[in-house]
Amino acid sequence: MLFVPSTAIAFMNPLLENIFWHALSGDHARYSSGGERARRYTRGFSPIIAFADPQRPDFEALAPHCDASEQLYCDAWSGAAPAGWQVDAETTMFRMVWDRATPAADAAPNAIALGPQHAAQALALAALTRPGPFGIRTIELGDYFGYFDGERLIAMAGERTSARGLREVSGVCTHPDYQGKGYARRLALKLIRRQMLRGELPFLHVMRNNDAAHGLYLRMGFRDYKETMVRVVSKST
Repeated sequence: MLFVPSTAIAFMNPLLENIFWHALSGDHARYSSGGERARRYTRGFSPIIAFADPQRPDFEALAPHCDASEQLYCDAWSGAAPAGWQVDAETTMFRMVWDRATPAADAAPNAIALGPQHAAQALALAALTRPGPFGIRTIELGDYFGYFDGERLIAMAGERTSARGLREVSGVCTHPDYQGKGYARRLALKLIRRQMLRGELPFLHVMRNNDAAHGLYLRMGFRDYKETMVRVVSKST
């Protein structure tokens, strides 16, 4: 389902129709495995796959780059699973694009930049809060910032997909013990400001059933671009 936002011309970017493919075959090719028809983020990064033509996904080309027990996320494809593959979960998500001016000030000036030394904590927080597919090396895909309580990471947000001027805000999450304090919102706004000052258009994804996050992003200034299928798939043989 395609939505028409208030600034429609700015939003009608064809890269958004197959954003993960354009990232994996473009800006993030160095973080990916695969070929001309199918690619994935290399093991250790977010377990996301994409196809040059999502209506005719080439799972045969993808198979050598995936493990039998590995669960992989895929959007835009809604056909029957081919032989040797299975669909483990299925829902939809909103692809949202920023629709306001650049935030005037840094909303999280005291946030800490996350580096390799924080990777294990970031992965643990993502496993607890489930903001989306996340791997031990995901924080290498862009800038990540977090809040700490002592040495404990309690909230974070960062960047994942990048494709020719489009930059994804991702991994936005807060430990359940610290929710309701505005940490996620401030971290996301920090990233949005940084992206726009670099001349990039921020976008993000939120699952259909996550009403609280969807509502927050709408109030912040994101607009729905489209609702797209998202599946978790794995090799069955």
